[in-house]
Amino acid sequence: MEKGRLEAFSDGVFAILITITVLELKAPHGVSLSALASVLPLFLNYVLSFLYLGIYWNNHHHLLKACRRIHGGIMWANLHLLFWLSLFPFVTDWAGENHSAPLPTAIYGAVLFLASVAYFVLQSLIITEQGCDSKLAAAIGADRKGKLSSLLYASAIPVAFFQPWIAQAVYALVALFWLVPDRRLAQALKEA
Repeated sequence: MEKGRLEAFSDGVFAILITITVLELKAPHGVSLSALASVLPLFLNYVLSFLYLGIYWNNHHHLLKACRRIHGGIMWANLHLLFWLSLFPFVTDWAGENHSAPLPTAIYGAVLFLASVAYFVLQSLIITEQGCDSKLAAAIGADRKGKLSSLLYASAIPVAFFQPWIAQAVYALVALFWLVPDRRLAQALKEA
């Protein structure tokens, strides 16, 4: 399979997911600030999920740009990642509608965790295909940021059953953590 086809398919899925996620937002009933406040939790969840989808799209773009060859394992790993990302609209709506409920908050975190694992698998397969001495492998290094993110998601999931707001804060913190671009990967792609 050509790399461009995988990129185009993935970009299409990202665009659809963002569109579906925003369609879950409903206008408040009324014109007062209190009416607007009633949809605030769902809106904040939407913003967080939009950030995550944007972060994954950006990193996915750089990862595939660095990839020279695609094989079946990479295709399936990519589909695995897209599966977990496709659950974002559902968990965004559920956690937003029930913003202080433990189970939706924990499930939101579980989807974040499983998406991070799927991204790690995809990244690992691409690095294996490129070679351990490739510029991509050097740029990603030990991937402390990715591993720390997965650890934080996994830690926040049980916390959600006792203090959902702490788990939500961890999810937001990890998103902010990823908003800072990784200059090493951008540099490696320039040199490639």
